[in-house]
Amino acid sequence: MAHIDYYFFTVSPWAYLAGDRLEQIATEAGASIAYKPVHPGGIFKAGGGLPLNERPQSRQDYRLQELERARKKTGLTLNLHPAHFPTNPAPSSYAIIAADKAGAGDLGALTHGLMRACWAEERNIAEDEVIRDCLTAAGFDPGLADSGMLTGAETYERYTEEAVAAGVFGSPFYIVDGAERFWGQDRLDDLELHLSGGL
Repeated sequence: MAHIDYYFFTVSPWAYLAGDRLEQIATEAGASIAYKPVHPGGIFKAGGGLPLNERPQSRQDYRLQELERARKKTGLTLNLHPAHFPTNPAPSSYAIIAADKAGAGDLGALTHGLMRACWAEERNIAEDEVIRDCLTAAGFDPGLADSGMLTGAETYERYTEEAVAAGVFGSPFYIVDGAERFWGQDRLDDLELHLSGGL
């Protein structure tokens, strides 16, 4: 059975625009998914990328055009300038890590719910109330927002270091069986073809 390590920023609009396609693809292929939120700063620093506000204006402008096109193609609601972006991705990442450890809920739904809160619902995913709501909606104990902070921080750092070592430089990033790498929601078709043996 194939395994997908899914590295992402909880504040990434591109990861949000992937919707639930990764889950659909993995289900069809019988593949497992490991959800691994990582720190944008650590990934950009190691991979030669720049935070959004430090990029040349031409790249910032192009990003907005690409987001608009992706929004139209996916049909997903997306605020190009959400009220709470950028925001601290650590609390939502810790919640995903705690939920993964706890089990019993839908980790994909939690991940999508947090991203949707940021990019479609004008909510701040650094706030406990928002995180609790997303945990509840995905079938998890909302108390996970308060537990495992130390473990969450340690795991978040470990995932980031692991991602850098694996060659991750952006979000979303998918690695199949530790070898085949796919960057961006627009590479999910290639990921699907790879899993089916067509690529």
